[in-house]
Amino acid sequence: MPQSRAVSTLGRAGPKRPPKSGLTAGSGRGKMRAMNAHSESARSLTRRGFIRTSALVAASGVAAMPGAAAPAASDVGGEVPGAGPGVLPCGRIGKARISRVLLGGNLISGYLHARDLKYAGALFRAYVTEEKLMQTLRLAEECGVNTVFETGAEYVRRYNRRFGGRMQFIPHIKVEAGQGDAALRDHIRQQADTGAVALYVWGVSGDRLVQGGAVERLRRAVELAKDTGLPVGVGGHSLRVPMACEKAQVPCDFYVKTFHSDDYPSATPKALRKEFIWLDGGEGWYDNMWCIDPEETVAFMRTVTKPWIAFKVLAAGAIYPRQAFPHAFKSGADFIAVGMFDFQIKENCELAGKVLRLGEPRDRPWCA
Repeated sequence: MPQSRAVSTLGRAGPKRPPKSGLTAGSGRGKMRAMNAHSESARSLTRRGFIRTSALVAASGVAAMPGAAAPAASDVGGEVPGAGPGVLPCGRIGKARISRVLLGGNLISGYLHARDLKYAGALFRAYVTEEKLMQTLRLAEECGVNTVFETGAEYVRRYNRRFGGRMQFIPHIKVEAGQGDAALRDHIRQQADTGAVALYVWGVSGDRLVQGGAVERLRRAVELAKDTGLPVGVGGHSLRVPMACEKAQVPCDFYVKTFHSDDYPSATPKALRKEFIWLDGGEGWYDNMWCIDPEETVAFMRTVTKPWIAFKVLAAGAIYPRQAFPHAFKSGADFIAVGMFDFQIKENCELAGKVLRLGEPRDRPWCA
């Protein structure tokens, strides 16, 4: 979502939410805004049907690695709750117990990175009904994911209320340089009232504030957000964001930073990469790259002792999870936020669990 044109669709405070009236296509460099057009279909997903389907899925084998003794929690980066097969290891941010894999909110709230694929928006609109979203959240929770990241608050609330789910939510807060404290405080409260277990400054906001030299505004946003009593993070697609926060000693509790390799065909060539290209555009940018300096990111984050939620680890679908997940965790990420369709969740969670339970050496100690 780090595009200047796409930002204009988020002018109101609060998470990106599909209106009840249906799915619509939006603007942005390669980004499709898809809104749910089939909310009536959710009626077919009754509580009885939900429980019956859940039992069938559980019986079909959402399993951890058979025959392997569970390693110590310290070997896999945190708690390993004894809830049985399919449960991912967890870490803690503040008082919240967070699964090492979070469900990225773009595909929950109706946003899709499509690069230059013109058909992707229509395909998304046809597939992601409200019933499908409820099934997606159910599958995620059954496979050990306990937190949705960034957007999708209304669907998380609806799922928990209707089906007895316990899915948690970490929303972003949108901060602007000219924003008054009163307006920002109201927005923060609105986001906290979604049932949030943590808050973080939206990555686009973090980028723009640092790009504009407004680090003190970033600090003020964190201070106001901490008045809620929740852990507060700072997000960014640029490595300059956590660098600036560390230098200025911004009192955030964690960082949300993009991380993926640059070893995929559509990655921007190194000669064309420039800081904030995802905001300003230019040659080599077509909704295709969000971490232009992965090696430098690893090196800097090694010096940081606060938890790190890595996002865009798949480069919006350009990298296979079997490559991206081990790379992210080995490189020091404490958590990964991954956008997933329902048919990807089981395999991805099993893969993440296997990677974590192998206890491979990391470039950075676990910080959560």
